[in-house]
Amino acid sequence: MRQLLLVTSLFGLFACNQQAENTKGLQNRIDSLEKKLADTYKPGFGEFMSGIQAHHSKLWFAGQNENWKLADFEVHEIMEAIENIQKFQTERKESQMTGMINPALDSINNAIQQRNPVLFKSSYTLLTNTCNNCHHAANFEFNVVKIPDNQPFSNQDFKISK
Repeated sequence: MRQLLLVTSLFGLFACNQQAENTKGLQNRIDSLEKKLADTYKPGFGEFMSGIQAHHSKLWFAGQNENWKLADFEVHEIMEAIENIQKFQTERKESQMTGMINPALDSINNAIQQRNPVLFKSSYTLLTNTCNNCHHAANFEFNVVKIPDNQPFSNQDFKISK
């Protein structure tokens, strides 16, 4: 009986030690992954906004040239950037405000689907004003968005190719 108790006790100690080693190994792995995650590149808020600014401008010239396929592409690029802000910039208060742009994006998307240049222009103005309203709400009122005067990309033709 004594031997059985001794063997059982040794087995129990070994099992506890094995579990402690497994736990330590798992914790080391978690720590390593957390460090890698902390060092992983994450786009900054300004990078997303710079991309949105370019797509906002391209959207205007696509709509002015009634290039509805390009306009559709550009508005969806803006939508994707907004989604990515909400995904990758959760700690920024500005990220919580981006939802205010959805009605304006829906409006311009509707104008594009209808291929309606008059509705496009008014929806684009609404989009631009909404951007500025968001900037004001986020205390970035110094960053004023406007309808572009000139094409920003000399290497892109916004007319419909035939």
